[in-house]
Amino acid sequence: MSRFIIILFAICSIQNALAANILVWGDSLSAGYGIAQEQAWPQLLSRKLVTEGYRHTVINASISGETSAGGLTRLPAALTRDKPSIVIIELGANDGLRGLPVPAMRKNLDAMIRSAQASGARVMLIGMRMPPNFGPVYTQKFQQTYSELAQQYKTALLPFMMEGFAERSELFQGDNLHPTAEAQPLILANVWSALKPLLRK
Repeated sequence: MSRFIIILFAICSIQNALAANILVWGDSLSAGYGIAQEQAWPQLLSRKLVTEGYRHTVINASISGETSAGGLTRLPAALTRDKPSIVIIELGANDGLRGLPVPAMRKNLDAMIRSAQASGARVMLIGMRMPPNFGPVYTQKFQQTYSELAQQYKTALLPFMMEGFAERSELFQGDNLHPTAEAQPLILANVWSALKPLLRK
């Protein structure tokens, strides 16, 4: 009987070791603003992981309206609590829409990447772009921030969350900012292309 218990304990330990948490750390674009939660791309990711045979749990801790500063403040507690093996950082859009200084956003993203990596997690960075009315200097610096940080810290990178459908107005809600439920599979496809190399079966 004792041998059976030891074997069972060993099996459970191996299963727990193989299981891994993916922490989605974003704003309304990942929180599922304006749509049902089960339609949001992080939920679609959960189902795809199961279908593809990966033992990962998606923890979506995204908050609508979150800025990079807010994300930085909350992150340490989440890393301790959730112990993610992968952290997907999708922040910065609200900084841009508010016209906040790009260097400040960069500093916050930089600190989040370093904090996540120091905890042992692999990092994926999701980039955003600002509308052209913000001016070429601001929009270029904003966009470059993501690729430069990804290169500096050797993280996975999705340069633009809405790649391939940003010009299709029918895939956005009335505010012309938030993707509809129909757009979520397209976001997932973009995310998956960058995320898959980080996954371990």
